[in-house]
Amino acid sequence: MYFDTHAHYENKRFNEDREELLGSMQGANISLILNAACSLWSAKFSLKLADKYPFIYASVGVHPHDSKEMTDDTVQELEKLLDHPKAVAVGEMGLDYHYDFSPRDVQRKRFREQLELAQRVRKPAIVHMREATSDTLDIIREFRGLAGVFHCFPGSWETAKILLDMGWYLSFTGVITFKNARTALEVIEKMPQDRLMLETDCPYMAPEPMRGKRNSSQFLPYIAEKVAQIWGITAEEAAAITMENGKRLFGIS
Repeated sequence: MYFDTHAHYENKRFNEDREELLGSMQGANISLILNAACSLWSAKFSLKLADKYPFIYASVGVHPHDSKEMTDDTVQELEKLLDHPKAVAVGEMGLDYHYDFSPRDVQRKRFREQLELAQRVRKPAIVHMREATSDTLDIIREFRGLAGVFHCFPGSWETAKILLDMGWYLSFTGVITFKNARTALEVIEKMPQDRLMLETDCPYMAPEPMRGKRNSSQFLPYIAEKVAQIWGITAEEAAAITMENGKRLFGIS
């Protein structure tokens, strides 16, 4: 049984078969899914999915790409959505200096605001970091004691160790099955097993041997198998460990 801790079923690539696909998840041993918001619109969509499907939970937040669209009222709107019983995290939020779709100073401002929100409502944060390691770490250090996860973790073991020492979790996608994934594999090998989570980030980044196809939670076993190989355990054991880690972080009983 698997927990996909980061998916995007609000994405338009699921418009034609979303209900059919989600209806087949439990038959495919996908027990839990967290649909991660990137905007106010996707947060509301995620909560509607959570209302419809017992195994779906949601996060509420604004992606760095969309942080330029935030206003001073946005955080208040996010906070209201977090009253929903299946809203279990704040995010995905963070910094993305690869695309710079939002100005960097705006990204930093809105990242801090959402971390403050997570701290205030006592929910974990889901952080996106791309080519912004130094600034992200500097901001995270301002929020000691805040729990959360760096999704699709892109960093080195040195960065991972800093975050793990601060109590953060790391999650990994199908990227770890790619041939050039040496850095991520090193992190997985060295990190404690009770801080690792699995995710697809679907519809993006399908794992081998499905690379190039639309990703879905049903491809999560390929990611679990890779983690199991690194740890020298079975895929079932890796699924069970990462399931418990996700439930612990997000407070799902």
